[in-house]
Amino acid sequence: MNVEAIPDNSRSAKERVVAIIPWALALLSGLLLGGCFPPFDSHGLSWLPWVALAPLCWALWMLPLPLSSRERARHSFLLGWFCGTVSFLISLHWIITVTVLGWVLLSLVVGLYHGLWGLFAGVILRSLGEGGEKRDPSQAWLCNGRNILVALLAAAAWVAVEWLRGTLFSGFGWNSLGIALRQNIPLIQLASVTGTSGLTFLCVLGAAMCAITGERLQREIRMGIMRPHIDFFTMVFLVVLAFVYGMKKISVHQEETTSLRVACIQGNVPVYDYWDPKCETRIMEGYLRQSRLALQSHPDLVIWPEAAPPRPLLLDEIIYSQVKELTAGTSADFLIGSVHYTQDPRADYNSAILLTGHAESAQIYNKVHLVPFGEYVPFRHSFPLFSWIVGNKVPFDFDPGKGPSLLELARKPIKLGPVICFEDTLGDLTRRSAKLGAQLLVTLTNDGWFEHSVATLQHLANAQLRTVETGLPMVRVADTGVTCVIDHLGRIVQTLHGEHDNTFIEGVLQAEIRVPVHPETTFYTRHGDLFAHICLTLTIVASLAGFVMLRRWSKSEV
Repeated sequence: MNVEAIPDNSRSAKERVVAIIPWALALLSGLLLGGCFPPFDSHGLSWLPWVALAPLCWALWMLPLPLSSRERARHSFLLGWFCGTVSFLISLHWIITVTVLGWVLLSLVVGLYHGLWGLFAGVILRSLGEGGEKRDPSQAWLCNGRNILVALLAAAAWVAVEWLRGTLFSGFGWNSLGIALRQNIPLIQLASVTGTSGLTFLCVLGAAMCAITGERLQREIRMGIMRPHIDFFTMVFLVVLAFVYGMKKISVHQEETTSLRVACIQGNVPVYDYWDPKCETRIMEGYLRQSRLALQSHPDLVIWPEAAPPRPLLLDEIIYSQVKELTAGTSADFLIGSVHYTQDPRADYNSAILLTGHAESAQIYNKVHLVPFGEYVPFRHSFPLFSWIVGNKVPFDFDPGKGPSLLELARKPIKLGPVICFEDTLGDLTRRSAKLGAQLLVTLTNDGWFEHSVATLQHLANAQLRTVETGLPMVRVADTGVTCVIDHLGRIVQTLHGEHDNTFIEGVLQAEIRVPVHPETTFYTRHGDLFAHICLTLTIVASLAGFVMLRRWSKSEV
């Protein structure tokens, strides 16, 4: 009896190990995905985006799945969700500076989108890769055409779910996978055509093909037959083609430009000091002092960050008079981030205010895309749980502006496309500003909510792609974090920093920016997220076709 029990126990242990392997691979993909973004995205790890999803693809396509179609779908979804949750727990860990519960809940929620991709990949794409309706187990994953189609649809589906993540329920487009390629300047030029979605597409295409090629090589070695891997080299060709396009774009001389001298004031004010009336005088004195120093260099434009004055600039007589006195001795224009209120209609805005003509004239841009749980609490009154989670960190709700608008300088005929805080993570918003005729993107932000965390670097990484998509330079002015200038190719050309490259300092960034006189309108600016929409359409069509095909198979088997 004891002798017979040993094989049973061994089988049971083996089954447990086999059951763990898919989850271990999903965990590995989650860790690799999380490692694609700052602070882990060093040059030595630049290969991560190309392979990060390969372990999950292997788990979904090559390992045994439950026999029941319902259990197979559930298993695939949960693997994707687990992978996504792990990746966001890593890349969004900076949220713990504000709320630990919010960090966990947000990671669980946005991880659901990866679950949708897992469902599509594990149910629809696996069946296709194994041979479709005429499945021959000996020929699974050996057909070039099917393998290319599976990898292309996997990439398209990932783009689709990322687009949905950045759009639905006010959207959270932070850290799309394509952002991880930001240091590869030639390659990211593809974003001027496809948006960041095209870069994401290439990364997932590469990872999917790595998993497929690994399985194919194993099968061919066992069979003793090696065939041309047209599928793998098709993927390589597409990546090389994108790289060549980028190199050509970089080599093209930029059209006529004009010089704009800017002075960017970084106050480095602790965010909670803004809520302390005792700190108001010190905050204003700091910005006024730094501005006076900046004016000695005769800039064309002085920029203060998001919500810099402790009280509304245009509505507080003391603060407005201080700023007006500052502008009296200069012809420079002032762009200042400030809270702004209106009575008719009653609304509270997070605004960018351009003062021209010695502060006699004001142009206002009101932030369009508000940050949930940062600038407003969804369902604050109808679902009090959200308010309880946030506590007193968001005491009132801002109102969204009507849409993108331009601010025109008086000193020079230049039109600014202002964006505030996390709005520069939204490609569609900045491209709408570019389409209106913006010549320079200006981000006003305050990353101090997340203290000296990696959130500032991730925010900057997202902003870099906005310049490539629109073909416009950008100046970013932060209360604390990273104040810098980015050129139209996504290169950071100047940064405010102190000793040991510390960017969390008080100071002034003096910069001369080459602003295009007649900006060339990129394909992405004209057509927006067309590539992402095509990917979404292909995913829906493939899902419907796959569902019909699977239903037909199940009936034929009965």
